Amino acid sequence: MSATLPDSLAARLHGIPPFHVMELLARAQALEAKGHDIIHLEVGEPDFPSPEPVIRAAQAFLAKGQVRYTPAVGLPALREAISGFYAERFSANVDPERIIITAGASGALLLAVAALTNPGDEWLLTDPGYPCNRQFVQAFNGSVRALPVSATTAWQPTAEQLGAAWGPHTKGLLLASPANPTGSVLSPAELNALCAHTRTAGKQVIVDEIYQGLVYGEAASSVLSQRQDVFVVNSFSKYFGMTGWRLGWLVVPEGFARPVEMLAQHLFIAASTPAQHAALAAFSSECLEILELRRQAFASRRNGMLQGLRELGFGIGHEPAGAFYIYANIAGLATDSMEFAHRLLDQAGVACTPGKDFGDWQAAAHLRLAYTADETRIAEALERIRSVL
Repeated sequence: MSATLPDSLAARLHGIPPFHVMELLARAQALEAKGHDIIHLEVGEPDFPSPEPVIRAAQAFLAKGQVRYTPAVGLPALREAISGFYAERFSANVDPERIIITAGASGALLLAVAALTNPGDEWLLTDPGYPCNRQFVQAFNGSVRALPVSATTAWQPTAEQLGAAWGPHTKGLLLASPANPTGSVLSPAELNALCAHTRTAGKQVIVDEIYQGLVYGEAASSVLSQRQDVFVVNSFSKYFGMTGWRLGWLVVPEGFARPVEMLAQHLFIAASTPAQHAALAAFSSECLEILELRRQAFASRRNGMLQGLRELGFGIGHEPAGAFYIYANIAGLATDSMEFAHRLLDQAGVACTPGKDFGDWQAAAHLRLAYTADETRIAEALERIRSVL
């Protein structure tokens, strides 16, 4: 941030970095305003509209005019629906009382970190990983120890790596599967083993399952099918295609529900009431059929982009099995992904995300591309990149 910050600004804000993809998006939008055609492969937002059953449910609720607060932990009916979804889809027994509805997955992550972190506590986070997680920890005066991960370990930490990283102030581990930016997916056995290793060491675990459901070549899973002693974050944004509704949820272990509820009361009051009523329709058979067709479309896009990037000389060290991202190595094509991302935007009208947004480990050598555009636009983006190369 600028050196001209106000003297009264809290110290935690003096080291906060920009969210580079949002600044790149602003640049892309400015070019669009001047008449340039931009293909957006940078922001992790599905390009499909909100599912029609969700829209209808929101319209029916709003027509009644009674848009009031819900309980801080969310609509009882929605908590029951999520519990039923875990039982039916994943054979997981999750008490609705342990489910807290939040303002997006960001609200769930914020609650989990706030509930567990004392000043000086250290959290282990993967590098690369979702950038906001670092800021959540630091906002509550915790610290972050980055775990460098690479394609050789499928972009996930190993038990040996965790054992070497434990310190006297380590509070816990944050895992993501499917992961952003790599699309890496841990198998149920792998995820359970990492959680068991961490809990045996007396540490807490937060599992980010925000992209749950968006997996390819294997069945979707949840850590809650095997364990109930971890915090689990999920969202209506990615699989359910409801990004702008700002709705997510947090599953807490036994004994944490009441303290987290009181924290939510003070921090958020409650999540959006119209969004919660709309989300009740997300679990209907009609909506789930729509979401499955969209998942299949993402799978087809993924395959086409993987083939096209390889033909252009991008390195794919570990093939992504989930989410809607490819974390591609640009070695041999460029030396700095930040400069390369701006070059692709300015010269080809293709917006991608530089690795710097996700950490420091091998960041300059990687670029994240999201297959959140249709196949025609992806094919055109690949041709535009070819012209720059």
